[in-house]
Order: sequence, then C-alpha cells, then structure tokens
Amino acid sequence: MKTLPVDIDGSFGEGGGQILRTSLTLSSLTGRAVRVYNIRVGRKSPGLKPQHLMSAEASRRITGGRLEGAGLGSKELVFYPGALSPGSYTFDVAETKASAGSTGLVFQTVSLPLSFARAVSNVKIKGGTHVEWSPPADYIKEVFLPTVQPMGVSVSVNVPQKGFYPIGGGELDCRIQGTEAPPLKPLEVARRGDLKGISILSTVANLPLDIARRQFERAKRRLEDMGFEPRGRFEEVSSPGRGTFVFILARFDNVVAGFSALGRPAKRAEAVADEAVSSFSSYILRQGALDKRLADQVLLPMALAGGESVITTIEVTKHLKTNVWAIEKFLPVSFSVEGEEGQEGTVKVKGSGYTGPA
Repeated sequence: MKTLPVDIDGSFGEGGGQILRTSLTLSSLTGRAVRVYNIRVGRKSPGLKPQHLMSAEASRRITGGRLEGAGLGSKELVFYPGALSPGSYTFDVAETKASAGSTGLVFQTVSLPLSFARAVSNVKIKGGTHVEWSPPADYIKEVFLPTVQPMGVSVSVNVPQKGFYPIGGGELDCRIQGTEAPPLKPLEVARRGDLKGISILSTVANLPLDIARRQFERAKRRLEDMGFEPRGRFEEVSSPGRGTFVFILARFDNVVAGFSALGRPAKRAEAVADEAVSSFSSYILRQGALDKRLADQVLLPMALAGGESVITTIEVTKHLKTNVWAIEKFLPVSFSVEGEEGQEGTVKVKGSGYTGPA
C-alpha cells in the first residue's frame, strides 16, 4: 500500500523556513515523503526564497530523492526522499538567483541526516553567513555544535569567507562525520553552572577598521559596567561585500550561549554593540540554561536520541512550539513543554532512539 506524504502546514505557528527545514530533515532521516503547503503565506513576499529552495534541493541531492513543485515563490512542494548518501557536496544559495540567503538554513537541513550516513561527508555551502533572521556562522560553530557534540554529533565548520546582505558570497566548509554509535545520547542541561568567561568578537568587511574598534569598545564597556570582565578582539574579515558584526559568547560550566547583532547603513557602531549586549542582558537576568535560539535548535537531536532529554530555557517561544508540532508529525515522541510563552520553561522528551536509515 502506498504511503501518503506527511502533510505539514507551512503557515502554522511562526517560522515558515523553520518548518520547512525540520520537515526536510526528518523526511531525509525517516524516508517518509512530505508535503509542505502554505509556505510563508502572509509574508510580504510569500513562497520559497533562494535559501528555502536550496535547502529542498540539498535534501534531494543527499538522498537521491525527488521534488515536486519546488521553485522560487512556490507555496507548496512535495519531497520524496531516497537513500541517504555521504559524499562531497557543494550547495550555492545563489544558484537560481543572486541572493545573500542563509547558509545556516541549508546547514541545519542537511547536517543531521548526513550525521547518520555512517561515513564522512564534506559539504561546502555558499551564500549569506551573517544575515538577518538566521543564526550566524559563529553561532553554529561556537554554540550549537559544542552543545550537540556530547550527544554524538561530530561536525566541524570553518568560515573562510563571510557573506553579508545584500551580496552574500560567504562560505561554510563543513566536515560531517557519521555517528559512530547511534542512537544519540540524551541532552540534559537544566542548569548553567558558574560563568567561566565572556568574549566579544567585533568584525568589519570592506569598511574602516575603526568601526569594529568602536563596536568592541562599546560592548566591552557596557559589559564591564554590568560587573563582567570580557575579553575579545576586533578585526577585519574577508567578504565580497560590506558588513559589520558583533558576537558575544558566554561560557558556563554546563552550556554556552551566544548573542549577536549586524550593522547596516545608517546604524551606528555603538547601536550594533548595544543590540548584542541587550540580548546578553536579557539572558543573564533569567535562570534558564539555554538561550531561546539554542532551545529551538536542539529539539531535533533530542527527539532522535535514546533516553530522556531535559533542558531549561530563558524563553518558551512560538518558534519552539512550532518546531515541537512539526517533529511530532514525524516521530513517535511527545514533548513536555512547561512554562508560558514568553517566559522561562523546561522541555522534556523521551527520544525515539533513532539509529539511522535502514
């Protein structure tokens, strides 16, 4: 009997790109076809953007699967996955249209499936590495990957070139080692532990280095006024376009947290720094272990792991609830989310014990 695709309403909750990413990832892992409809409806420019289209195409390539209805602006697609295949891949977000679309979205779509492919894969992703509405490459490298590494996810990322809006042109070079002993180990991070250190990275690309210095000094002074002793640096980075970026990394005994801000024309360097510091301040004034972005990103490996995973977060977001809804459409798991939306919360799940494709 032919199995019907899993139906996913892309307008549910919040984060059309997130729902698509989660659906494609789980379709690749489980071998279950998926139909995603109402993709980004209600947005100023609805439907698939270049980064969404490349995420779908990347899923097709790593599985040898089939896509129906996928094109720029499409509000619906169907993905029929094939067999996961490790190897060397290059994915360029600008393949169909010049774009600074998020490389992070493509990375999140293919990294977990390839982690279960039982061999090494080398993946190059081209596009925007530091763009709005997407985790910057520094966050993936310094926060997400160190968090899931103890679970058994072995992925390394280098960023030889940064990509800012509107030109993009950045690169993520990823080495994905197949999981050696699936299933993944559960994630248990209920408390932060003691603060071990705070670092600041302030960068510019094709702009005066003094802008990076001003961003760094402002962030450092504000953190010192809060009673912390931050370290860090400011520097110029390689990129085809112009841009500025501030990244604050806080390391605790049990978790790392990251906070960032991007520059743009007419936005003062000091305002960029203030934005990143304000995000850090919102985190440090609460007790949850994971920042709100990280809490959303670890749900998938938690659901795949063996045993019960437990995390606390500074904020239960609509993105988190949306991701839980999508994951439960594919896997035989039931999340427990304690806490009101916008408030601190605890997330628990007994993982499915996924061991890889048949």
